[in-house]
Amino acid sequence: MGKKLGESWVKKDIYIYCMLTAIHTSRKLEKLIKKWVIPQTHNIENAPLGKWNATVFFVDRKKCWLITNAKTQYHVILPDIKAADIADIDRIFKRAFYTQLQYDSISISLDNVNRLLEDVHLYPTDNDRSTTAYQNQRLLDLDYWKYEYQSLEYMPIRDLTNRINKTPINLTSKKRFSGYTDALTEMKRFLDTNAMVK
Repeated sequence: MGKKLGESWVKKDIYIYCMLTAIHTSRKLEKLIKKWVIPQTHNIENAPLGKWNATVFFVDRKKCWLITNAKTQYHVILPDIKAADIADIDRIFKRAFYTQLQYDSISISLDNVNRLLEDVHLYPTDNDRSTTAYQNQRLLDLDYWKYEYQSLEYMPIRDLTNRINKTPINLTSKKRFSGYTDALTEMKRFLDTNAMVK
């Protein structure tokens, strides 16, 4: 009895204290990276920034990921993700998030980014309709820019991401003008509130 109880307690203890950053993949993305997507078997939304949602789009037949934070609708783009990169997606995502914050004039240390995104895991879709709707709008913008720039190597990814992060959005249920904000402002507010911005 003691052994079973001990094992159960240890597992529960790990789930509670290990800070996990969940990235829920769209069905389209999951089909491409199936072996890296793990089933959700416990509550995983305990990271400071909450969960993220990722979908895939293509430029010049190269896979690019659009990753969106559900709390703030802040976007990060990972361009040209190859199969070999997925084993290192934790580092790639953290570096892209840090670089995008710097480009967006949000001064934060890499240590703080690592604390915010402590342990990144890929999970199946969580059917977050709200975030999916925001992503679909941003994918329309990206489709337009794909034709404008013709090639991924000419697309200024950080600048384009900055533009979509400045697009007016409404995160409230009310449709008043005062309810409008943008993802960049919301991310900055979150980081300021949690004393992450230096």
